[in-house]
Amino acid sequence: MRWIKIDEQQHNVPVFRNVWYALKLVWKADKKLLLGYLMQQTCRNIFSLFIQNILFLKVLLEIINGNHDFRVYVKYLFLFFALSAVVKILHWRGERLEQFATKNVLKVLNNMVFEKANSIDVACYEDPVFYDKYQRATLVLTNSFFDLICYSAASIFGGLISFICVVATVSVINPIYILFLLPVLFVFAIEMAKSRQVYNRDLKMTTNNRIKAYIQRTVFLRDFSKDMRTSNIFAVLMKRFEAAIAANVKILRQYGMILFVYSMVSSLFSDFIPIICTYAYAGYEFVVKNTMTISGFSVVLSAITSVRTSTMDIAESFDDMTQMALYFQNLREFFEYEPKVVSGSIKAGGFESLEFKNVSFRYPGADKNSLNNISFKINKGETVAVVGVNGAGKSTLVKLMLRFYDATDGEVLYNGVNVKAYDLDSLRNVFATVFQDYKNFAISVFENVMCRECSDDDKLRARQALIKSGVWNKISTLADGGDTVLTREFDENGAGLSGGENQKVSTARLFAKNFDIALLDEPSSALDPVAEYKMYENLIEVTKDKTVIYISHRLSSAVLSDRILVLGEGRIIEAGTHKALMSSNGEYSKMFALQASGYKGEEAEKNV
Repeated sequence: MRWIKIDEQQHNVPVFRNVWYALKLVWKADKKLLLGYLMQQTCRNIFSLFIQNILFLKVLLEIINGNHDFRVYVKYLFLFFALSAVVKILHWRGERLEQFATKNVLKVLNNMVFEKANSIDVACYEDPVFYDKYQRATLVLTNSFFDLICYSAASIFGGLISFICVVATVSVINPIYILFLLPVLFVFAIEMAKSRQVYNRDLKMTTNNRIKAYIQRTVFLRDFSKDMRTSNIFAVLMKRFEAAIAANVKILRQYGMILFVYSMVSSLFSDFIPIICTYAYAGYEFVVKNTMTISGFSVVLSAITSVRTSTMDIAESFDDMTQMALYFQNLREFFEYEPKVVSGSIKAGGFESLEFKNVSFRYPGADKNSLNNISFKINKGETVAVVGVNGAGKSTLVKLMLRFYDATDGEVLYNGVNVKAYDLDSLRNVFATVFQDYKNFAISVFENVMCRECSDDDKLRARQALIKSGVWNKISTLADGGDTVLTREFDENGAGLSGGENQKVSTARLFAKNFDIALLDEPSSALDPVAEYKMYENLIEVTKDKTVIYISHRLSSAVLSDRILVLGEGRIIEAGTHKALMSSNGEYSKMFALQASGYKGEEAEKNV
């Protein structure tokens, strides 16, 4: 089972920098969240740990000792109740601010993450290291870490204020007691070291947790249900699931003892030493030296409890905040990531030509090139088919045309200008695309086709596109026709379509778009030969006087093309018209003959 490698950068995460970054981020999203928590925690700590446990107790004991009369006690009692009412009101107001601000901050940060995710390179989604960081970054939102870090920061602030007040009161009684509280300062360093160990533990568990989440999700997906029930794949997945759990258990055991030691040492400095020393010396002053009054003795004992409580609150909050800061490191890196595919400034005009000039490309981390010294040019109005077996490099060409990646060597030219010079959105909008890994979304059929909220005119246009793609007959039978939502994930009246029907809906986007150049990457991979032929007939009609690029390992599209490029192992091994390539008896001719015999076999079976 693969574990994430923890590099030096992850070991040396700047905690305070990330805390400051997190608080600034939340403050920018909605400052009321931090203010709400500050009001709650400061009021609670000062009132309960100082005013109630120290000041009021001191006044009460002095009255008992005869230092004040009952009227003074009543006066302080009313003052205490008045302060209590004010604190309750401020606490309630802080809760209201925090409750409403939490939802607003979540919305703002989610929008920021969505916008950033939409702007990063496609390559990032194919990089498991980056994807693991991205997953840990989203934990800030899914686990409400932004809320917890504000709570922790407010708790530390409130705890420090009450700590200072209590220590100042104790120092008036006898400054020596301050010495007994010094060990608590070591608690913060201990808790910081402990937090790093917890983070490193969770970091190592990330990939295992992702494997578990994938298997848990896959078991419930319709797309995998048939394979699960007709093969032994469920047992394979369960073995991976159990291995991920076992790996996590091993990690937990690895860190269990060291975290226990940290907890014990932290308790020694926060509880044992301060309490034992204070109780011992206070008893000595009260019993042996007779230098301490009953009120002073009681206040000191109460004060050490308050100090212990505030110290533990500060330490725990500091521990939580340190852990949250480590996760905010991933969010900060995600937001600060600069795409390697950088948009240019030139707006892409009408299509005239697309040229690959000595282009080679290697995927990040790959051992060899996927494309090697590719050169060709497509002119306006041409229909070109790029064919080859799976793995020949066809889809990589698509990624370079659309600038999902940039060429490792050589140039890709649009209208004679390097594609890097163009504005990314304007360049990509020139193309009408249909991908082999087509995806439809849990929105209406019409919205899937138009890729926007639809007006009545949009719906008419989408309907015509669905007719041309060959799926309208099916869509028209659905409960709400083209307004039917695809999948039942958000709508119990939603519809599920077959693979071929889903691909036809995806292909309808091309028919609905006004485009200069059509880029079709395996547009008929889920269609039978008859549906494929009808779809291509409609494509020929809608792409008259347009430029069309077919990317396919099925050669039915090649027959319709003006020119064919045959790819093999990342190189162009043949090029020419269908007739010329068939005459040459090369690789294309062999592929075509093999596929044609397959189609004949299918027709023979149908006629039996």
